[in-house]
Amino acid sequence: MNLLIVVPCYNEEEMLPETTKQLTAVIDKMVHDRSISTGRILYIDDGSKDNTWKLIEKYASESNKVCGLKLSRNSGHQFALTAGLEWASENADAAISIDADLQDDVNAIYEMVKCFNDGKDIVYGVRRERKTDTFFKRNTALLFYKLMNKLGGKIIYNHADFRLMSRRALKSLMDYPERNLFLRGMVASLGYPSDTVYYDRKERMAGVSKYPLKKMISFALDGITSFSIKPLHYITYLGVVFILISIAVIIYALISYFDRDAIQGWTSLLISVWFIGGCILIACGVIGEYVGKIYIETKRRPLYFIEKTAGISNK
Repeated sequence: MNLLIVVPCYNEEEMLPETTKQLTAVIDKMVHDRSISTGRILYIDDGSKDNTWKLIEKYASESNKVCGLKLSRNSGHQFALTAGLEWASENADAAISIDADLQDDVNAIYEMVKCFNDGKDIVYGVRRERKTDTFFKRNTALLFYKLMNKLGGKIIYNHADFRLMSRRALKSLMDYPERNLFLRGMVASLGYPSDTVYYDRKERMAGVSKYPLKKMISFALDGITSFSIKPLHYITYLGVVFILISIAVIIYALISYFDRDAIQGWTSLLISVWFIGGCILIACGVIGEYVGKIYIETKRRPLYFIEKTAGISNK
């Protein structure tokens, strides 16, 4: 079995020495135990502004266990990961994706490979708990997973992008034509035999998180609008509710008029105008999200461009 560990990187020069050390040790141990025949680390530099690419070139020149792809610009985590998975689909029997910050436990890789050797095409790395997260992040993440599953996007709770995929699963994933990528939802929809490996997530050893609140909100919106049209259905239901409310208000107004009990005032008028107006704007925004995605998809622009490679010629 030829294993490729795919690692997207963005400004990770502080982490790369330790990441390379730990992942190389994992590969060496699995080769020694004959769990795999060969293994390599594929770094994807997502337009880093620091010395990330120079380090990747250095490690690739020193070891045949390291290779790299440098994207021409910062395309985003999901696109960088896709670039690595696409290369892996042609050059490996299986690929494991993991972030460069090593918060995902590399020791879970051993169990993932065991599941693959037992016939599983997809093995999800799932966190046992979220003790390292803040109260806000822990509860918003829980809300996101529940909302996604409620809306029809079946994703694995507490699973991010730490997973193993067989070549068959990788090639099937590459058949998806989307430009609006939400990989954890796309992988879950493949339907191949899968298993789950649980692990404890660690604190970041160095550097800073590349997913601030703004990016997490954007990622959540992409996930919801990429995998469900139920928000559009809910807008329709909301419209029906407002029609029923308006009929009730009209009836009440007519009764009050004929009973000469009508009270003129601005409060009820302003509340209704602002409330309904806000709902209309929200509805327009949700529809706009879908229209915007259609616009992006119809352009069919490339997801990324590879500027340089390192150690790729080593098979």
